Amino acid sequence: MKIAVIGAGIGGLSAAVGLQRVGAEVTVFERAPEVRAGGSGLSIFANGLAALESLGLREAFDAVTDASVEGFAAGQRLADGRWIAQVPNDSVGALRIVDRADLHRILLDALAPGTVRTGTEATATGTDGTLTIRAGSAEEAPTTESKAERFDLIIGADGLRSRVRTVVDGELVAPRYSGYSAWRGITSVPVDLSGEAGEPVGHGRRFGIAPLADGRVYWFAVANMPQNAVFADEKATIEQMFTSWHSPIADLIAATPSDEIRRTAISDLSRRLRHYHRGRVVLLGDAAHAMTPNLGQGGGQALEDAATLTVLLAPLLARRRSGGAAESSAKTVAAALGRYDSLRRPRTQSIAQKSRLMGQVFQLESPFLAGLRNAVFSAVPSRLIAAQAASVQKWSPPPL
Repeated sequence: MKIAVIGAGIGGLSAAVGLQRVGAEVTVFERAPEVRAGGSGLSIFANGLAALESLGLREAFDAVTDASVEGFAAGQRLADGRWIAQVPNDSVGALRIVDRADLHRILLDALAPGTVRTGTEATATGTDGTLTIRAGSAEEAPTTESKAERFDLIIGADGLRSRVRTVVDGELVAPRYSGYSAWRGITSVPVDLSGEAGEPVGHGRRFGIAPLADGRVYWFAVANMPQNAVFADEKATIEQMFTSWHSPIADLIAATPSDEIRRTAISDLSRRLRHYHRGRVVLLGDAAHAMTPNLGQGGGQALEDAATLTVLLAPLLARRRSGGAAESSAKTVAAALGRYDSLRRPRTQSIAQKSRLMGQVFQLESPFLAGLRNAVFSAVPSRLIAAQAASVQKWSPPPL
């Protein structure tokens, strides 16, 4: 089976690894000149770890992460450090924090040489499996000659502003700005967190803290602002916004080089997709269900997508290798993609909705409403927090 993956992010590379390992001929097309990790960390909960296990990547992933993060105090705090809601350690289940650069390296190392074609723009021209391919992007090299190539399956893993999505859904689904943006960074040196991580919240602002295996700390700072806001000095702006917040927030910002702090406008999709596949084209990751990061599930859901697609297509690939009937292949692929849609669309769209709602709650600016939020958080029984966490993090590969 000849499969094209458009986009070399976590979802696209994970799908490529899984499908290549079960016998597919996979090519990943990435329009950027190199695969870039983005310079931030990523939370992978039990569901994402189960997906990594299914894809055969768990051992390599465990080698660059540390289970000790599961013992850290976590939850919501006030700006002065007082806890308003602590997440019970047994509700989190398994959790790892990974440097995105390490995860990208693991995925690339697991692929056969030459699988990823960088500096190459690939566009699905319809739902029949045909790609138009050109070196570089149309903007960078408008005169570069393009060629058409046919695939048994095209996987759209081209992110929030996916072009493949329009082919599948039939009309443009634009990104929707949340009203807040996030700075992300990783300290250049270890910082002692004294066993406490978590997410302090204020009025229209919050700060997240997550330890990496080597003692460095991944952090993010979130603030309400116009989507096109401009700051003369990004690091100085964060320092000013969080100057009176509890320790070690100032130390984390100070320990991060200015040129390694990146700000992203937080967006999701303006509406739910009606389906995740059409013909020989299927979507995964942000292309299918871009969500705000408030539940820490963007990466985990992309991994689930990749593992599910791999499990569903593996029997078809096995039958092809053993000389199974070719005339039924189109129908069996369609059936597998239909099952993928029925498994993935309800779950991912529900999580995306919950994540957006949590962001609206976290980013309240009104002192009165923020105070009410804090009081509610303080009053919620820990068993309810545990149940909510478990509902999101419980996942296993689909049975065949």
